[in-house]
Amino acid sequence: MRLPLLALVCCAVMAWQHCAAEAAKARHFKWEISNMFWSPDCEEKVVIGINGQFPGPTIRARAGDTIHVQLKNALHTEGVVIHWHGIRQIGTPWADGTAAISQCAINPEETFTYRFVVDKPGTYFYHGHYGMQRAAGLYGSLIVDVAEGEEEPFKYDGELNLLLSDWYHESIHTQMVALSSKPFRWIGEPQSLLINGRGQLNCSLAAAHTPWVNQCAAAVNRQCAPVVFPVQPNKTYRLRVASTTSLASLNLAIGNHKLTVVEADGNYVDPFVVDDIDLYSGDSYSVLLTTDQDTSSNYWVSVGVRGRQPKTAPALAVLNYRPNRASKLPAVAPPVTPAWDDYDHSKAFTYRIRARAGTAPPPPTADRRIELLNTQNRMDGHIKWSINNASMVLPATPYLGSLKMGLKSTLAAARPAETFSRGYNVTLPPPNPNTTVGDNVYVLAHNTTVDVVLQNANALSRNVSEVHPWHLHGHDFWVLGYGDGAYRGDAADEARLNLRDPPLRNTVVIFPYGWTLLRFVADNPGVWAFHCHIEPHLHMGMGVIFAEAVDLVGKVPNEAVSCGATATALMAGGHL
Repeated sequence: MRLPLLALVCCAVMAWQHCAAEAAKARHFKWEISNMFWSPDCEEKVVIGINGQFPGPTIRARAGDTIHVQLKNALHTEGVVIHWHGIRQIGTPWADGTAAISQCAINPEETFTYRFVVDKPGTYFYHGHYGMQRAAGLYGSLIVDVAEGEEEPFKYDGELNLLLSDWYHESIHTQMVALSSKPFRWIGEPQSLLINGRGQLNCSLAAAHTPWVNQCAAAVNRQCAPVVFPVQPNKTYRLRVASTTSLASLNLAIGNHKLTVVEADGNYVDPFVVDDIDLYSGDSYSVLLTTDQDTSSNYWVSVGVRGRQPKTAPALAVLNYRPNRASKLPAVAPPVTPAWDDYDHSKAFTYRIRARAGTAPPPPTADRRIELLNTQNRMDGHIKWSINNASMVLPATPYLGSLKMGLKSTLAAARPAETFSRGYNVTLPPPNPNTTVGDNVYVLAHNTTVDVVLQNANALSRNVSEVHPWHLHGHDFWVLGYGDGAYRGDAADEARLNLRDPPLRNTVVIFPYGWTLLRFVADNPGVWAFHCHIEPHLHMGMGVIFAEAVDLVGKVPNEAVSCGATATALMAGGHL
């Protein structure tokens, strides 16, 4: 008896789904978050660690796996959440880990379990998303390999992981008070840069090449001992690099070695070769490195500051060609970081990032355009960052719960502005420096295509416009284009857009006095943050919220949003 073709197809699909289900795994982790003494740069301070580790444990999984993290908050006096940076949380918006947006902060001595699927391979990381806890060391790597039986579109012999960060000696509590004080107190530049949680304060491994700097004695302290990356000659290595910095933009270079960029933010890109790469806070990349240099030498891995006047010394690690001793310092000086304000160099790198062939193209047109002017302003004697002249404040009740339950007065009556005056001069300080606060919640219709224009401008001081890396939760987006000056939306601006092979990203930079245009489809019901990934800037209000088809979100676990008005409604018999 012959089965109809449709029945055969259905059987084949069911068999494939069964195999996929068999291959995918549930991966369980039990974490306790606590304060602890640590010496990231050889000077002992208090960090936020996980299970006594800094940085936190690396999560490694395959695409399609389900991650279970049972997280206990052992901090004595403050809440905590974890954001899984780059994981889209399809169907699990309550697991996104954004306090006051997707969930309540986990109180001291309470436990919350994150459950979510890592749906696609890539280089990701996780970090705290409550207050400025990322700047206190609450972060770690999250690596997703291809699903069982699948292959990457490039070959390599081994992997190296570089999680980059900056480090302040002042506590995050002191930093937050300073940023919110009247008068304003700027927190300054970080004291150190860290590679995999290790740096060296006021010393240099490369003192032989920089005799005015003290030689490092870090080797005696394992917590800040220089990172050594062992490699075999004539092999190709995949370097997974991510930046979880609080403030600094970074540049990575490896002495005498070229780097081939193959992945950005969990998406494959058209490979291209560079001498160095710029990383903004929230970025992640995979680059290929071939160990084809003089095998009798080791080589410097150098990470320096970009986009700000570099008052923080570069971080150094050693690429150790085996069988050379790890302690054998390279004979040649470390690569020199490009000038901090060489934006032509930065743009040349950024503009080369294109989607790999086979990447889904963007929709040809958008249903809606939201234009966001980034400005620095004053409010009642405080300094704020604002979007369309509204500085974001977060509520006591997480938006996901309050919108899901239809609570009245969740959103302000006045909706946020969707554009700014075409006459605004982005090269001058704001003519009206005053701002106000707002919820900055944009309600998006399900499955609509949305364009967002990020417009940079002059800050309060003349001739100052800062780099801002923006990160979108719950989505990847297509980066359609960049421009200098004010965005006009005219034929000249439209001609700069790339609809053929724009890269998919979750984090994108706006250069000083410039604009960036991105496109995404609002196809993931939930409430998602979109914000500058620089910790002080977010703390000072630089962000917006996208609420998408919250009525289509499945049942939200009570423990995720049982605080504020949602808790009151649940006790009164309400349902999520």
